[in-house]
Parts: sequence; C-alpha cells; structure tokens
Amino acid sequence: MRARAAMRSLAGLVLVAFAGGVVVLQFRATLPAFPVAIAIAGACVLAWTLCRPPAWLARATARALVAAAAAFLFGLGYAAWRAESRLAHALPPAWEGEDIVVVGVVDDLPAVSPQGTRFAFAVERVLTARAVVPSRISLAWIGEGQFGTTADPAPAIRAGERWRMTVRLKRPHGNVNPGGFDLEAWLLQHEFRATGYVQARGPNRRIDAFGGRAVDYVQRARERVRDRIERALRGAPYAGVVVALAIGDQRAIPEAQWTVFNRTGIAHLVSISGLHVTVFAAFASALAFALARRSVRLTSRLPARKLAAAAGVAAAAAYVLLAGAEIPAVRTLAMVAIAAVGLWLGRPGTAAIVWLWAFAGVLLWDPWAPLTPGFWLSYGAVALLLYASVGRLREAEPDGMWLRLCRQVRAGAYAQWVVTVGLAPLTLALFQQMSLIAPIANAVAIPVVTLGVVPFALAGIVLPSDVCFAAAHAVLAPLMRFLEALAALPDATWQQHAPPAWALVVATGATLWLLAPRGVPGRAWGLAGLLPLFMVTPPLLPEGAFRMTTLDVGQGLAVVIETRRHTLVYDTGPRFTETADAGGRIVVPFLRASGLRRADGLIISHQDLDHAGGARSLLQATPVGWFASSLPADHAAVQLAQRRTDPIKCVAGQAWTWDEVRFTMLHPSGADYDDAYGKTNDRSCVVRVDSAHGSALVAGDIEAKSETALLRTRRDLLRADVLVVPHHGSRTSSTWAFVRAVAPALAVIGCGYRNRFGHPRPDIVARYTAAGSRVVRTDLEGAIALTFAEGHALVPESARARRARYWLDAPVAQDRPLD
Repeated sequence: MRARAAMRSLAGLVLVAFAGGVVVLQFRATLPAFPVAIAIAGACVLAWTLCRPPAWLARATARALVAAAAAFLFGLGYAAWRAESRLAHALPPAWEGEDIVVVGVVDDLPAVSPQGTRFAFAVERVLTARAVVPSRISLAWIGEGQFGTTADPAPAIRAGERWRMTVRLKRPHGNVNPGGFDLEAWLLQHEFRATGYVQARGPNRRIDAFGGRAVDYVQRARERVRDRIERALRGAPYAGVVVALAIGDQRAIPEAQWTVFNRTGIAHLVSISGLHVTVFAAFASALAFALARRSVRLTSRLPARKLAAAAGVAAAAAYVLLAGAEIPAVRTLAMVAIAAVGLWLGRPGTAAIVWLWAFAGVLLWDPWAPLTPGFWLSYGAVALLLYASVGRLREAEPDGMWLRLCRQVRAGAYAQWVVTVGLAPLTLALFQQMSLIAPIANAVAIPVVTLGVVPFALAGIVLPSDVCFAAAHAVLAPLMRFLEALAALPDATWQQHAPPAWALVVATGATLWLLAPRGVPGRAWGLAGLLPLFMVTPPLLPEGAFRMTTLDVGQGLAVVIETRRHTLVYDTGPRFTETADAGGRIVVPFLRASGLRRADGLIISHQDLDHAGGARSLLQATPVGWFASSLPADHAAVQLAQRRTDPIKCVAGQAWTWDEVRFTMLHPSGADYDDAYGKTNDRSCVVRVDSAHGSALVAGDIEAKSETALLRTRRDLLRADVLVVPHHGSRTSSTWAFVRAVAPALAVIGCGYRNRFGHPRPDIVARYTAAGSRVVRTDLEGAIALTFAEGHALVPESARARRARYWLDAPVAQDRPLD
C-alpha cells in the first residue's frame, strides 16, 4: 500500500514536470536546438528511472528529482518538436501576394457575414507550378467587389465541399500590442500557416459537393444543426447563443451580447463548457446503467457500472466533436475518460490524479493550449473546486428534503465564492477586469442554462422537430433580459492595470491560504496577499515628460499620448466588421493594461473609417473627458459623444497644457470647413506635442495641399523630433518641402501588413531616409512606444521585440500593391 501511494506521488510529479516543460516552451522567444534529441533523452532517462528494479524507496528523493527533470525535458522537447514541425509549413515569403491555384476541401463551418464568407481550407493539391502552400489556410471570399466595386456576392460555401480556387495569400501575421489579442498564436494553434482571400475573378468552381473525409461528416452535421437553428429562430435576438450552446459556434453572437456576458462573468457558459459535457455524460451514463442492470445476460458478463462509464465517455466524445473540440470541453472529456479507465481497471485514483492526467493529456494533444485563456480558467476552476472540497471532513447533518436543499444552496454559494476569489488574480492578469456581479449572475444562469437551455438545444439536435430550439430560446430570453439589467449597473465590473508577475504569484499563494481547510491558522490574512494586485500600479511619468504609443491597428491609425496624470487618444483605428473594430479590440485593452482608466481627451482626425472606425467602441467602453474632431455633426461618433460631453471642432490655434507638456492644434483652419470640395483627408486634425525633452507631430492623413498650407502659416512649429507620417506613407503626402521642414529624427508610419494600397510607398520611405530620419513601421514592429523624459534616449520600443515569442513572424516589407 505504501509503495503504491509513493508510486502515485511519483506519477503526479512526472505529470506536473511534463506539463511544466510544455508550458515553459510557449514563453520562449526561440525554439531550442535539436528538440527531438531533447525529447528522446528525457524519455529515456524517465523510462530508466521508473523501470529500475526495487529498492527505489530508499532513494526516493533523488529518483523523484531525476524523474521530474527527465519529464520536464521530454515535455520541452516534445513541444519544441511539434512547434518546429508546424512552423516549417508556413507560406514562403516569395509566394506572398501571388495568385495561386489550389484544390482542397472546406475544413470547418464557414462564417457568413454581409462582407462575405470566411472559412478554413484544407489544401490537397497546388496547381500553380513550383508554388508552395501550407496544408491548411484561412480564406475570405468577398466577391468581385472586395475592394469597393459593385459586384455579385460570394457564392454559398458549405463545410466538406471540394473546390478549385485561385487564392492570394500572406504569411500568418497579426497586430501586436500591449494587452492585445495574439492573432499569430491563435493561427499557429489552429494550424493556419497562411491567410488570404479568394480571387473572385479567377476560375473558381466547386468540384465535389462532399469531400468524404471523416472530419467532413462531423462538420457537415454541425452545419446542418446550425442551419436548422437559424431557420427555426430567424430574427430571434439570441439565436446565436443557442447555436453556441448546441454546436460551439460562437461567431453569430453580436458584440453587444459578448459585452453582457463579460460584464456578468458568465462567458464560460456560452461555450460548450465542462459543466455541460459533464451533465450530458452523466445523463447518458445513468440511462445506460438503468438499461444494462435489467439484463441478466449482459451484467453476468460485464458489470453495469462499467457499461455505464463507457456509455458516458462515448456520449461525451460525440458531444465534444459536435461542439468543435474546444479546450474546456476536451478537458472534461479527458477527465471523464480517465475516470472511466480507472473504473475499468479497478484503480479509480484520486480526483487530483485524474485532474493531472487530464491536464497533461490535453497538453500532449495540443501543446499550444496554454496560449488560450480558456485553458487556464477551465483547469484553474476545477483545481480550486477540488482543493476546496476534496478530502475535507464534514460533520454529519440531519437529513430531510428541506435540509438537503439548503445544503445544496450553501454548497453552490461556496463554490461560487471559491471560483470568484480563486480566479481573481488570473482574471485580472488575463483581462485586466473582473465581474463584481458574477456570483449573482452565475447563481441564476448556471441552473437555467445547464438544466433548461442546453437540454432543449440538445434535444433539438436529436429530434426532427425544431420546437425544441424555440423552447431553448424561450427559456434563454428572460435570462438574457435579467443579465442585461445586471450588466447595465454602473459598477458591474472592476477594471484596472495588468498586475506585475510577482504580485500575481503572491496573490495565487494568498488565495490558496484563504481557501484552506477550516483549522488552518490565519486564513483571513490571505486577503492581505491580494492587495498588491490592486495597489501596485504602474509608475507615473515625471512632470514635463510624455509617452507616445502608436498602436498596431493594421491599415489605420491610433496614437495614445500619456503625461503624468492625463491621457490623449488620437484616432481609434479601423472598423473590421459590423460588430468589431480596433477601438474595442486594441485601443481599450491597451488603455486597460496600461492602467489608464480614462481618456482625458479624444481626437478623431477625420471621418475615414481607418481612423474613426473604433470611436464608438471606445466611447462606450471608456470615460472620455472631451471630444474634438473634424467630423460632421451628424456623424455617429459625434452624436454618441454628445451624451457625455460637448463635442468641439479641431481648429488651428487651440492649445492646452497637461503636466507641463504643451499641446497645440496646427490644422485645420476654420476656412477648411467651408471648402465644400475639399477632401476629408485635408481636414485632418494635426497636433503638436512639446516638452522639455522633445517634441512630436501627429499629422493624420493630410495631403500635399494641407502640407503646403502648414508650410505657409505654421512653418515655425513644424520642426519636431518625431513625426507620425501623414497618410500612412502615401505618395499624396510627405512632400519634400514638408519633410525638410519637419526634419524628424524618427518617422513613425502606421500601416497594415501587405495592405492593398502599398503603403508606405518605397519612394516615400526613401525620402525620409534621405532626409536623415530613421523610419519605423507598425506593420513590421508592432506597437511603437517613445518616451520623452530626462535620461531616456529617443529609442523606439517595439512591441514585437518586447513580447518576443518563437511563433511571431519576421515580416517582409512589400514593394508593390497587392491588387
């Protein structure tokens, strides 16, 4: 018995060490050399340690350390080998932007929007001579009008179809910003080694209506269910939520509803969560047990409990496949399967061992799982519940229906307390916000969704009638109205800066102390360990200093200027879709992660969508002191700003001082607004920032006409140390006279990677270089931060360099437009 317990402890240590090796690899800037050799060496040492003859108990500590080191090396080498293999299949730079003819199968559920269709494509053959294309790519089909011309929409595309397409691709590339979503990590995890679009003018045609691969049957089944739900709930406000709960496809949920879920802390329920899989497996297992125990012939050969366990695993596996095999669902499937294997072998093991096997098993299946917040939140929640409940002694309590109900309510409340407090450090580290009303929202939503909405949605999949989907929506609708009312409360969420790593470690230990069993001394002192999460704030800039960050928003512009106590946001980047924009996806997370609770001033330079597209999201998510722009009075952003402040027009001569840093508006003049034929670009707000430590000029999208006017009226205020280059480096701007007058030491260009306009133009870049300026670009460097302060050299801080990871692409500048 003692040897068996020691062996279980050693197995747990080995699993933890293996998982540690996999996780550590995902935080490395480079991959280790010879990953296969590292993995093999680790496996050999581990096998030698575990298989050596008895008498190991006498040397338990030494053997445990050797086994842990070997398992760690194996995990590190295994993850590096998987990463090296996947990175090797990326699109070669030479084939970026070229027309390539491929044949393949639609590999996932297509996402249809007013802009077109986006889908995964498994490449089977490449018909273009000598072209090299990854085996899985992400494509968008927007039709012939993809660049603004009038044309027919993209054709209907279904999962499992085989197509011949002419595509134009680029390497995996995403925006890199502090606090922002890592698209390149997501692309790596989902095996997209190139992205691009279908050339609508090419000879594209459907070859087969069905590819016939095993995965095609699953995806086609998911698509049929989605189509049935959309038909049954056409026009219903929460149809996208029902689809997400039935098959795990969350793309039809509007951004406004995601805001409600995040503010109420129930976003985990909208996915196919572990709770849903567990309940479904439990129902299937109970049904199988009830049927099996009635057959003497069957139970004489195999115990009914083993049959029930196998049925539960099979049902959970089918559900997880139908749900798209996301991490929380796979985690639960792994735990259910491991528990079932233990039952069949007669060695069920402890809950902690089952959790560890599931943790290591998911990492073996998907080494990139640690890059997703859902992985840490899912496993963290289960670990906390196990820690707070398993093995605790409880007093015997009197029985009775009312008393049992009270105990269940008390247990549910305690579980909510454990998860809310225990996950607070991780939630703040990942999202820089946490819901304060999550316990109330979850107490209502968990039983309604788990016992009401999900059973109806799953019944609708099995039964031919669509009444069940309507019933699921009918149960969901009042819950959503309740959640929307909660989310509308002004203090529904706590938002703050990203805590430092050491504060996160201290807070994690403090939560374990706080949730320790009754009898552990000083548990309440664990609350003190949480204080650094909130009280240790980013250091303030000195008086007279400022920091300017040009965010990586793609083809657009967003600049954040910080002084000691104030923040100015200049432009908010582009709108990506009808429901997503750079304001909500990039600017707001950056402000939150940087500890900037509000924008004291917001300037929208002009009305082009690549500059004003994110204004609505920013105004809705962040307090704004004042709002200035060159936008017309009927613009949506101006009307939204009117609810909070009095919008003003940018006019040359306006000036203000924040913390000994002076801001001056140089353009446009009042006469520019009276020119009915003038371009909106030439009405861009131009702002100059001056301090004792340097100056910066942010020029929006002004073109040659406005540059000439500035040279005539404001030449004395043009020279600056840093220039945010006008119009993304277009040939319509940056005239020689303007470049010489500004003479920046550093020219910052905000532009999108391989954008269709070819910005910045090579001759414009050469013009700045010839003038003695160093040129830096957001498409190549990510967000670019510059600190103007005493003792700080004017050296750009690149987000790609600061957050170096082995999967981040080393982008190559294009030398011509993509179209």
